[in-house]
Amino acid sequence: QVSLVESGGGSVQAGDSLRLSCAASGRTFSSYAMGWFRQAPGKEREFVAAISGSGRITYYADSVKGRFTISRDNAKNMVYLQMNSLKPEDTAVYYCAARDGGPGLSSGLYNYWGQGTQVTVSS
Repeated sequence: QVSLVESGGGSVQAGDSLRLSCAASGRTFSSYAMGWFRQAPGKEREFVAAISGSGRITYYADSVKGRFTISRDNAKNMVYLQMNSLKPEDTAVYYCAARDGGPGLSSGLYNYWGQGTQVTVSS
């Protein structure tokens, strides 16, 4: 069982940066792949980034590649999403997710979810 709590969202201007954090419970955090997803109003939840349990493998959505960086600190049971050069289209609720296995791009692969944190980017 894994519990996830996101933090770090907020309202920023286009071009600004934010770092989202996700705190995870559990003793076997390093065995879980972690993902970030987002959902904008009226849209389906979409994949943003994922990272393997070791942190050596990462995946990104094309829309955020080169601007966002996912990382993790297994000693602290934390996963992060550094978001640079934010755009209004990045506005969404961002969710942290965990799965017991390799990193995946589909939300259906993830077993555990946080409550989400709002990111609003104004132009």
